[in-house]
Amino acid sequence: MATNRKDLPDHFYTLEEYFALEHASDRRYEYWDGDIVCMSGGSQWHSLISSNAHFHLQLHLRDGRCRAFTADLPVKTPTAPPYRYPDVTVGCQPLMFENIRGVDALINPVLIVEVMSQNSAGRDQDDKFTAYKAISSFSHHLLISQETPKVTHYARQADDRWMREDVKSLDGAVKLTSIGCTLSLRDIYDGVTFEGA
Repeated sequence: MATNRKDLPDHFYTLEEYFALEHASDRRYEYWDGDIVCMSGGSQWHSLISSNAHFHLQLHLRDGRCRAFTADLPVKTPTAPPYRYPDVTVGCQPLMFENIRGVDALINPVLIVEVMSQNSAGRDQDDKFTAYKAISSFSHHLLISQETPKVTHYARQADDRWMREDVKSLDGAVKLTSIGCTLSLRDIYDGVTFEGA
């Protein structure tokens, strides 16, 4: 007799179980209040868009005081321990890290980029953004769509409010004042083909 998964009790994972999985696997996982979410894998467009964003940020920032990092580097989230894995992160000197159970996590990111999928959009826009907001150095958040040319840019203001800007044209660009560079959507989406295009 087949069992319906929705009738099975949810398993609550402890942080100990999470760290055991993190250290035993080549994949990356995030811990969310007893739930473990695999962050590895994804579509070809997710990979290409993330790579493009990282490459162009690194290109703009070379020889400067800031550095771009790939999804392999976690960011410590004090209000949602232990850490998250953004798709791209930028930190500026002095870069600060905390070793959490053998994993070096950046504690002072300035820019965090998430490339959204249908499965991750809700968490990227809500839970993860809320967790990132508790980081005092965090001042720019980019949410990049895979389905259509669209980047949502949140910029932290002096009064701690977040200003939202949606850029929806390949001819558009996002100005990242805290790190002194501008990222064009044409660069972000280089090589990406959209349905119906």
